[in-house]
Amino acid sequence: MCAKGIFFLCGLAVSGVLRVSGIRIYTSGDVEAVNGTDIRLKCTFHSSYNINPNAIIISWSFRPLKPGREESVFHYQQKPYPPQEGIFRNRIMWAGDIMGQDASIIIRQVKFTYNGTYTCQVKNPPDVHGSVGEIRLRVVTTASFSELLLLAFAIGGGIAVVVLLLIIVVSCRRCKRKRQRREPEVEAPRKERKDPTVCHPMKALHLYLSQTSIEIDSSDGMISEASTKDPSSDSDGGSDSDDDDDDDDDDYSD
Repeated sequence: MCAKGIFFLCGLAVSGVLRVSGIRIYTSGDVEAVNGTDIRLKCTFHSSYNINPNAIIISWSFRPLKPGREESVFHYQQKPYPPQEGIFRNRIMWAGDIMGQDASIIIRQVKFTYNGTYTCQVKNPPDVHGSVGEIRLRVVTTASFSELLLLAFAIGGGIAVVVLLLIIVVSCRRCKRKRQRREPEVEAPRKERKDPTVCHPMKALHLYLSQTSIEIDSSDGMISEASTKDPSSDSDGGSDSDDDDDDDDDDYSD
């Protein structure tokens, strides 16, 4: 019993290692497409080894719903190889990315004969073991109600966003106009232009200052104190002196 238990545990460990080291493939499962449209069959993978673009191999195959033989759909090895014959001729496009671990393809203008199961298999030597991804395609005449509902929501949401933006723009413009109407127009104060020929009274004080003269006594050559005379009184002073001289002359004559 102990030997069998140990052998069973060892088997589980070995199988677990194999699962970890094998390639894991992820597909979209059930897919629905409208007749005459293009459909993308999504297939991604994960390998425990580094991706070698020169050694990796991708294979797509098709199995119809009705009894029939399995048919090759697509093959990739260093470059894509679309089918050259069969019902998928000129209908398959490569849509994957090797370094991005994407092995997806596109079927153009699907037909009702494309109803069936599509298998995606990836090998990245030495990692060649692992699961196989499957996609069940169903071609219909028109889109299902759920798809139409999603499309309607998407279109309605886009229209609602555009209308909301227009309402916001119009509201902002109206508020701006109301503010401009409420605010009174304030005219900038005009600067008075001064006449350069006109002096300010305080700046013209020097014009009213009396002139200061220095008198020199001719008799002794000494400089007498400065006297301030009003220019307007020079004429009167001169006349007075003349009168005094005349009076002196009269006295002497007497």
